[in-house]
Formats: sequence, C-alpha cells, structure tokens
Amino acid sequence: MRIGFVSTYPPIECGIATYTQYLTEALRKKHVDVYIISHLGGSGDQVFPCFDYEDGDLAEKAFSMMIRFTPDVVHIQHEFALFGKHQGVSVIPLMVQCRLVGIPVVATLHTVYPQIPENHGILLQSIILNSDRVIIHEAYQEQSLRNLVGDDALKKVSTIPHGAREVTPIPDAKKILGLPAHKKVILIIGYFRPSKNFELVIDIFPEILKGYPEAILVVAGKIRGKEHIDYRNMLFRKIEDSPKRDRIYLIRGQLPQNVFDTILSAADVVVLPYRISSQSGILAHCLAFARPIVTSTTTAMKETLEKSGAGIMCEDTSQFVESIVRILSDDNKAKELSKNALSFVQNVVSWSRVAEQHLDIYNKLTDPPPIQSHVITVE
Repeated sequence: MRIGFVSTYPPIECGIATYTQYLTEALRKKHVDVYIISHLGGSGDQVFPCFDYEDGDLAEKAFSMMIRFTPDVVHIQHEFALFGKHQGVSVIPLMVQCRLVGIPVVATLHTVYPQIPENHGILLQSIILNSDRVIIHEAYQEQSLRNLVGDDALKKVSTIPHGAREVTPIPDAKKILGLPAHKKVILIIGYFRPSKNFELVIDIFPEILKGYPEAILVVAGKIRGKEHIDYRNMLFRKIEDSPKRDRIYLIRGQLPQNVFDTILSAADVVVLPYRISSQSGILAHCLAFARPIVTSTTTAMKETLEKSGAGIMCEDTSQFVESIVRILSDDNKAKELSKNALSFVQNVVSWSRVAEQHLDIYNKLTDPPPIQSHVITVE
C-alpha cells in the first residue's frame, strides 16, 4: 500500500512536521510505502518539497507532485494557515482534485477547539465534506464537530490519539545542559505565545521556592520569526524582574530533537499552564519521557490526564504552587505519575499502536473486490 502525505516536515520546526515524521516512520515499519509532499524546506527519505505556505497555486503544485506517485490514499495533515492564504483555504481544491481522479482522501484535524471560531468552522465544514475519512485526536472534538456539521457527517470521523515515542530519558541531562545537578528542575518549554500562559509559572516561582527551596526554573523556547515578539519580551522582563531570577535558567535558540529530548530528560516536573489548547505535542513528549506533568484544566489536557494519570490539573495559581511543590517534595508521587505515563504510552499511544489504527482506516478505504482466483500482493 502506498500513502501520500501532504504536510510540513522536518527540519522545518513545527509540531505538525514532527508528528508526520514519527507517524510515517511507524507506518514504514509496518511495510507501508510512504511519500511526503511538503512545504519548501522539508527534507528526508521520499520527501518532496514543492510548495510554500502562501503560494496562490499551492493546490495545483501539491496535486501535480502527488499524482506522480500514484498513491492508494492521500493523507493531509491539517493545521490552519499551513495551506495558503485565508487560514489555508487551498487545502480544499487539493482535496477535490484528488477525489476527482479517484484517490481517497483522509484528513487529520490537528486543531479543533471546544468552541470553534467562525473562520475555523467555514474551513472545517469544507474539509469534512470533501474527505473520505477524518481523524481527530480527542473525544471532546467529536462533540465540537457534531455542533458544527451534525451527526451524519460524523460517520466519517475517527478518534486516534496523538502518538508518543517509546524512549529512554537521556542520562546526565542536567550535566549536559550545565544545570546544577543537586537542584530539581521545573520546566516550561515550547513556542512562546500568549495561549501558553508561561508567565504564570514565572510569577509563582518565588512561592514555589518557599515550599521547596531546592528548585530551579528552566524556561526553554523561542518564537517563530517575529510572531508574538511582544509576548516573548514580556516573559524576558518578568524573568529579569523576578526576585528569584538567580534561580531561573533561560534556554534559547534552536531546539533540534536531540536538544529538546535532553531538556525534557533534565526536568523533574513539566508545567503546561495553557489558557487554550486543542491537543499538545509537548504533552505527548512529556508522556514519552515519563515526566510528571502539572497542567491547566483545558479540555484537551483534562482528557489526556484523566486517561493517563500522568499529572495533576490545576484551576488557579494556588493549586499550581501546591501541585508543583508536592511533586518536587514527594518522590513516591513523582514516581507514580511517571509510571502511569510510561504505561499509557506503551499500552495506548505508542506510535506503533497509532500507526495500526491509521492502517486500519487505509485498508477500509482501499479494500479490493473479492476475487476467487489466486492473489499475490507485493510491496
């Protein structure tokens, strides 16, 4: 079976790029032939970069390249603004062209909020209409889409969780990063943007130290170009103005996967105080490295933590302080959360299991008619 992905792809720094890389690698281990038609900048085995983010002819470029490889299924990794102007409207003609030549189309919707904004809803309705199957990551997203498109359209929607790697934490990570080995690390990591609410952790850090004095705060991340530069500068000012700034470490610059993995391995607790989230690649990485997690109560975080038991959810700043201090102070609690995370990855969301669920969808879309003769299938 040959699957043609349309997606951003590493070394482009993007959560969707990383997701596609791990999913396609897992599918290849199951003997699926995978091609990736990507944005300019993508690179790798059977990766063909041919369009840029706001190309007016994006759909034609992607389709023209894709059709050369005669895929059995086209799988689009959808995120708003990845596919042309107006939030990525060019994804629609791309899907239509594929279906006009008889190629089934699967679309993974990486962002579906509990309350769908109007501009998102316009595109999501068209994507669902023009897909043969749609994949979402969280159960709550099904209700969001039901409110948007009704029950009949939901028959083509499947829920498959965001995958997580099966990895071993990097030993001596604190030493590699130049962090004090005898201190416990509170980590906030990811792209700097207002929805992440990272300032909350900087603000409460002095209170955390009252409860657990032997802690440091590591802030690791960056912005894309000049996007959210004012928010980033605000975070930097808060760090500089903090009465405990001597206990705060800022890790800046590029975070390739090996560096990202080292930073996560150094963490004793990861804090995700998001104001809004659809699903989180960072959360999946935390689970992979069995890091105890403290999160807000956004719907996506709540669903994952209730299923995994890998962290503590907080309603307000006092609960964040209390929960972080508890994990740092209580080794048994930290070990319990880590054990739960590891079990959840192995039994539910490993990329191997996620790939099997994708393969089931592909097979249902490409089932050949029954034949009584001898059939030999080759890869």
